[in-house]
Amino acid sequence: MSNCNYVNTPSDVGLKLTKNLEEKKIDGTLYKQIVGSLMYVTATRPDILYVVCIISRYMENPKELHLLAAKRIFRYLKGTSDFGLFYKKGESLVGFTDRDYAGGLDDRKSTSSYVFMIGSGAVSWSSKKQPIVTLSTTEVEFVAATSCDSQAICLRNIPAGLYFKQQGATTVYCDNNSAIKLSKNLVLHGKSKHFDVKFHFLRDLTKDGVIDFIYC
Repeated sequence: MSNCNYVNTPSDVGLKLTKNLEEKKIDGTLYKQIVGSLMYVTATRPDILYVVCIISRYMENPKELHLLAAKRIFRYLKGTSDFGLFYKKGESLVGFTDRDYAGGLDDRKSTSSYVFMIGSGAVSWSSKKQPIVTLSTTEVEFVAATSCDSQAICLRNIPAGLYFKQQGATTVYCDNNSAIKLSKNLVLHGKSKHFDVKFHFLRDLTKDGVIDFIYC
């Protein structure tokens, strides 16, 4: 595909893939090689991580639809080969978290994602299917934020070990007001009784001033 036409986005808007048993089957070995190569590229290209996460779910029984989605990523990389990450000195660590609610059409599981940036340059990123089926947008955002904040603790500890301990809380931006309010209110609301206990340590991080959860 070295001479392919390039596109401006790594996937079609609102891309939703399924197992689609009626679709034409393709060479599974070739598909696994493509996905493996793209996973390697995500080490320096966080902009393709979400769609690579999606296509990697179908390596067991890939179909033509999945191959077309993978080829589009190559077309995107072809047109953005000059993209890079630029880091400035003295910037603070900032995180962003989001989710794709019930985006998995086969099992209705959601996808959590986060990115941490120092200035304009990303330093850590992830896009991963959640281990549980969430029952509301508040819960799915809360689970995504918990994963994000676990990474924030890890990133805060790295400079601390080099005697550059971060002063103040790490700012994390989220687009769900309910999840933000739930992280700051110590009262367990009736709507959150079904949340897994392990996700509630987000409240402790907010209370202790480790994380500053802000609407974006």
